[in-house]
Amino acid sequence: MSNNYIAIMAGGVGTRFWPASRASRPKQFLDILGIGKSLLQMTFERASQIVPKENVVIASNKKYKDLILDQLPELIPNQILLEPSMNNTAPCVLYTALHLNAKNPNSNFAVIPSDHMILKEDVFTIKMLMAFDFAAHNEAIVTLGIQPTRPDTGYGYINFKVSDEKVLDVIEFKEKPNEATAQKYLDSGNYLWNAGIFVWSVKTIINSFRKNAEDILLVLSQDLNRFGTTEEQKYIDQVYPNTRNISVDFAILEKSNNVKTIPSDIGWSDLGTWNSLYNYLPKDKNDNVIQTQKSNLEGVKGNLIRTSSSDKLVVIKGLENYIIVDEDNVLLIYPRSDEQEIKKVRNNLPFEDLK
Repeated sequence: MSNNYIAIMAGGVGTRFWPASRASRPKQFLDILGIGKSLLQMTFERASQIVPKENVVIASNKKYKDLILDQLPELIPNQILLEPSMNNTAPCVLYTALHLNAKNPNSNFAVIPSDHMILKEDVFTIKMLMAFDFAAHNEAIVTLGIQPTRPDTGYGYINFKVSDEKVLDVIEFKEKPNEATAQKYLDSGNYLWNAGIFVWSVKTIINSFRKNAEDILLVLSQDLNRFGTTEEQKYIDQVYPNTRNISVDFAILEKSNNVKTIPSDIGWSDLGTWNSLYNYLPKDKNDNVIQTQKSNLEGVKGNLIRTSSSDKLVVIKGLENYIIVDEDNVLLIYPRSDEQEIKKVRNNLPFEDLK
């Protein structure tokens, strides 16, 4: 077990959860479910059931260091990997691999998002341990594929080769489809949702970068002796911004022929949008999700209503299927059917301090 690590990716901004999620405090640091814990804290607890707490690392941006330490005070410095720039997931994954390689060249590590929900945590643990075991004994990239329950157009898909094995060959990754294509994927029975959960050995993933994204490896490996030392952060600050901005999916996974998947029914939700939160949370008799302590509602149906102030009274009449979020200095009232526009609205704001 000592060779297994989990890296929690916690550097995203969560723009589709604006205005609750801001650049200064993204959604992984929010108590988005209203249970007294942030998504990051819940993910750390989940990871600590699979590997020792000291084998969990948080990969994030430098500007979130204080938020991480505030929410996870038990971490020691070498458990927090801080990126000086936001260059997407591929450089982050390689940085993590080089850091762990310096610490333990026989290590295997999983990459998991910091802002997802998993209801069946016992099943998740079983699947992750299966993935760790396979990755430790094979030069393979292992991903947990989520059993699809609907023709969802918001996820990427994994096309796998049907067999009786528990770990299946991946044929190819598919980008987010339209509804008709998603329905075909669902009907075929040989597609899974891509949840962004990957497991590999440090040797395997470093070799994958050498084969498929050597430019990123060359930038980060100019002085390997700095990893695992007190000079690591200074070195990363110098070289990391020079890496290519690209996801690990595009840089590695879609180019590799050694990708495997484990079908997993783990009660997963990516909580990527307000609608996904609405679908996840319990509702009142009028199908409203209410995250406010004081409300007076009349003829209000199918809404998500959230306020950050515990003493604010919300009064609404005759509104159906809307997202209503009152967060600090922003009030959002937006049709649930148009929620994909929220990211664009946020990005086009002329006020940087509100993003």
